[in-house]
Amino acid sequence: MLSMNRNEDGRWIAEIPELPYVICYRVSRNDAAAMVEALALRVIADRIDEGEMAASPSLSAVERAQA
Repeated sequence: MLSMNRNEDGRWIAEIPELPYVICYRVSRNDAAAMVEALALRVIADRIDEGEMAASPSLSAVERAQA
């Protein structure tokens, strides 16, 4: 699930808690969400390549990555 918070300096922090270290800071909320989604997809692809994750994740895993 996507988590969004606004930092004291005005930047948006977007993260996907289910994927450690998948976090982005951006000035706009939309940019932060787009960047963290792209990063999450890269992490998932890397995990599949390394055999750490099934190539056909369950629907709930896909929904979490897209949330």
